[in-house]
Amino acid sequence: MQQETSIPAVAVPSNATPAISVRDVTVHYGSVLALDGASLEIAPGRVCGLVGMNGSGKSTLFKTIMGQTRPDSGTVAVNGDDPAVARRTGVLGYVPQREAVDWDFPVSVREVVMMGRYGQLGFTRRPRRADIEAVDHALERVELTDFASRQIGQLSGGQRKRAFVARCIAQGARIMLLDEPFAGVDKRSEATMTRLFRELADGGATVFVSTHDLPTLPDLADEAILLNRHVLMHGSPKDVLQPDNLAAAFGLDVMKR
Repeated sequence: MQQETSIPAVAVPSNATPAISVRDVTVHYGSVLALDGASLEIAPGRVCGLVGMNGSGKSTLFKTIMGQTRPDSGTVAVNGDDPAVARRTGVLGYVPQREAVDWDFPVSVREVVMMGRYGQLGFTRRPRRADIEAVDHALERVELTDFASRQIGQLSGGQRKRAFVARCIAQGARIMLLDEPFAGVDKRSEATMTRLFRELADGGATVFVSTHDLPTLPDLADEAILLNRHVLMHGSPKDVLQPDNLAAAFGLDVMKR
């Protein structure tokens, strides 16, 4: 197992429960080693960026935190609970890089965001006033109120991404995992989401973002994790993005690309 080098980005009080705790997690897909003794903790109220080359285990790490992939060894806790509990109670939300959506299917932006409330609706799935207000609030936060009645397939890539972030907000998620949320989005959507992630963290939520956009990471995140099957470094974006660290992870000077 590889040795982790860790630079704490935040001191978590001994009596505080980490939002995300991954301890010595190893995952194989058949004979392929995807994660090798990965360990990390992220405190509540933080924006954390996850950086690594393709095949470094970022998606596997997210799937393991979501409880979709069971580790061969090690433990994962979300808000002190099993990931399945965090998902079932709506504490944990996830925005994948690509949604498995038929963009031609006639569903409105409001209906997509309302899906975040399904776990709280009754058997009839009839929205209550609180559900409608939660959806309205989420749409406002991602600046899509004027697009609520539009078909989701009519939106730009950035607007669609914001709609799925709104679904997480409407759900009431306090811990959000976002896989490449800035990939293929317009500048307005990128700025809106960056501002929103900071506001969510200021309100006590935890935002864990996988990204390849390294130059913007210091403006986005409180801390960053450099991953290559195990955690190479966990610290401030400034420390993590030092050229020597990136060269070790990527094998090239990525900041000058």
